Amino acid sequence: MPAKSSAQQKAAGAALSAKRGDIPKSKLKGASKSMVESMTEKELEDLAHTPRKGKKEHAPQGRS
Repeated sequence: MPAKSSAQQKAAGAALSAKRGDIPKSKLKGASKSMVESMTEKELEDLAHTPRKGKKEHAPQGRS
C-alpha cells in the first residue's frame, strides 16, 4: 500500500526504525507511535519506501 502523503511516509519510516530497534519507541510521537504497534514490518516498509516525488506534505482530510 503506497503512502498518500510525505508526512505518512515519514511517520512510517520512524515507526520502521523503532520496530527494528534503531531508535527507542519512547522517541516516537503522533501517528508513528500507533503505527509501530498496529502494523507489521513489511507494511511499514511498503509505506516508507513509496517514491516521494509528487506527494503532498499532508493528505486531504475527509471521506475516502
